[in-house]
Amino acid sequence: MVKLWNALRKLGRKEEGQSLVEYGLIIALIAVVVVVALTAMGGQLGTLFNNITKSL
Repeated sequence: MVKLWNALRKLGRKEEGQSLVEYGLIIALIAVVVVVALTAMGGQLGTLFNNITKSL
């Protein structure tokens, strides 16, 4: 029973490393999407912020 428990704990540790890599990939993908979206809307966002500044 102890050997089984130790094997399951080792398996759990290995999965933690994999999930960390997966979270890193997800965060990188989100960052790429945000950068692309901001680049595509860059001129519009600049105009929007300038209008808000003028209104204030």
